[in-house]
Amino acid sequence: MRTVLIIDDHPAVGEALTLLLSLHDITPLYAADPEAGLAVLSRQPVDLVIQDMNFSADTTSGEEGRALFQRLRAAHPDLPVILLTAWTQLEQAVALVKAGAADYLAKPWDDAKLLATVENLLELGENNRELRQTRQAFRQRRDALTQRYRLNGLVVESPALLHCLELACQVARAPAPVLITGPNGSGKERIAAIVHDNSAVRDGPFVAINCGALPGDLIEAELFGADSGAYTGAARARDGRFERADGGTLFLDEIGNLPLAGQVKLLRVLETGQFERLGSSRTRHTTVRVLSATNADLRAMVRAGSFREDLYYRLNVIEITLPGLAERPQDILPLAEHFLAGRAQLGDSARDALMAHAWPGNVRELKNVIERAALLSPGQSIGAQDLALPLVEAAASRNLDEPSREAVVAALEAASGVVSRAAQRLGLSRQALYRRMERYGLDA
Repeated sequence: MRTVLIIDDHPAVGEALTLLLSLHDITPLYAADPEAGLAVLSRQPVDLVIQDMNFSADTTSGEEGRALFQRLRAAHPDLPVILLTAWTQLEQAVALVKAGAADYLAKPWDDAKLLATVENLLELGENNRELRQTRQAFRQRRDALTQRYRLNGLVVESPALLHCLELACQVARAPAPVLITGPNGSGKERIAAIVHDNSAVRDGPFVAINCGALPGDLIEAELFGADSGAYTGAARARDGRFERADGGTLFLDEIGNLPLAGQVKLLRVLETGQFERLGSSRTRHTTVRVLSATNADLRAMVRAGSFREDLYYRLNVIEITLPGLAERPQDILPLAEHFLAGRAQLGDSARDALMAHAWPGNVRELKNVIERAALLSPGQSIGAQDLALPLVEAAASRNLDEPSREAVVAALEAASGVVSRAAQRLGLSRQALYRRMERYGLDA
């Protein structure tokens, strides 16, 4: 039910507005003076107030309206207010709009314009309530996760990343292998560390190896160890990563780069917990939680014969798909602030550039960009030029309906916070503008 409170000392005005709103499925409430209006608000919720600017027959200054508006703002700061004003009170009404009133309409009003303004503000209020409820639900989920699990200070402001964290924490206690997929630089090792830190073996070692960073002939020695003389240069015996991770977690990054011979041995360890060092016939045993990660399409590699199907299903008992940074834009600016650590501030042009960039290198690229800007920026405020991003390319790749933060702010100010009007100015739908407002951290 949509409810509008009319505060006006002329009963004829109250009757006219009551009839007009009632005919358009809006519930009207009427109060003949400021005290009565405030009393109504203390008793029940209201979605919008239409208030007169003058309540005394001997003055037309609008001071009474200003005083009422200030009391409304103090008691109900989020409640939209439309001012009904005579031309003599116009300057006062404009000042109050700048102070936060939703809009003003001159008497006698135009019914169509008044209805359009009311409908827009009611819709805006409904969307803002939904947005606040969504944000509150998100914060509650995140806070509950933070209180229950170790997230190691990970910055999370996006539903997409929160979903990954919830899944990671949910499966952490189970000993099953987990495959973490996602693009390079998206934070797969951070997710693996969170799985380990919330697992039954969190007091054991967390050992990581990048299977793509070592030559193929050394991968097996790194994983399983080697006796002295097992290969050229092996002057003494060495432990492999499986031995070092015994009783803890082994994280196999870039698992798609593991050679087929190493895949066979890895499959055996996963199935039996047994392995032999290179150059040794002695069978060793290990108890290790195995996590793996890749940015490759392992299913395609299985079809191509470069990755064993049986190993794939062993590793992929549980899969966590980590989205790239461009797919979780709500994290971009909070991460940038986190990497700055108070050393400087991001200017609006820098914020726009960060949001417009495609981030092919994901979180790793963002961290490097911010670190460089913090070191090289001449002042305390970082601008777009300090980021050294390909701004021309970013601007060219931006969708035509992707206005900058400044453009959105300017449109909202020009429309007095009425989203439908601002959307028309920008050539967007209301929902498209709401998405950009959320991305830029803006409220109407």
